[in-house]
Amino acid sequence: MHGLERRQTGQATVMISRRTLLVGGAALAGLAGCATQSKFRNYQGPQVTSIQVFKSRRKMYLMHGDKALRTFDFELGGDPVGAKMYEGDGKTPEGAYMINRRNPNSSYYLSIGISYPNEADVARATAMGLRPGGDIFIHGTPREMRRAQDWTAGCIAVTNREMEDIYAMVRDNTPIYIFP
Repeated sequence: MHGLERRQTGQATVMISRRTLLVGGAALAGLAGCATQSKFRNYQGPQVTSIQVFKSRRKMYLMHGDKALRTFDFELGGDPVGAKMYEGDGKTPEGAYMINRRNPNSSYYLSIGISYPNEADVARATAMGLRPGGDIFIHGTPREMRRAQDWTAGCIAVTNREMEDIYAMVRDNTPIYIFP
């Protein structure tokens, strides 16, 4: 009897060890899946044909023709009223531009660049004896700036999760129209 009991106990121990190994392995795989979740999403929907930004309403629309595919709230520069005139004014440009670059390693999570300044922007700033500035992006929001109002240096800031979607949906050379 003792031989049989020991054998069953030994088998039970092996079964428990296998179960522990399976459960532990599944937990580790789940954690590894969380740790390696990519910020790069895949978008298979209709093409974004333009972006419309309404600064005063703090609304941005990703458009397919005349239909809004997605709507986002956002934060702007520290002095958001009026068009960007020169470097350091804390304003977001107004007018017609293009999405002209993307930065997967942005200090602000992900970002897509806006083609500011155009020729008119350069001429206006030069006439004032100033530089027009540049590096205007749509980008994510660092943790310490979440829930802050109008904190950027002239960019358009959305949540990091929203930026993942925008980054996937919007292609380079997409027109962006920024309204007061």
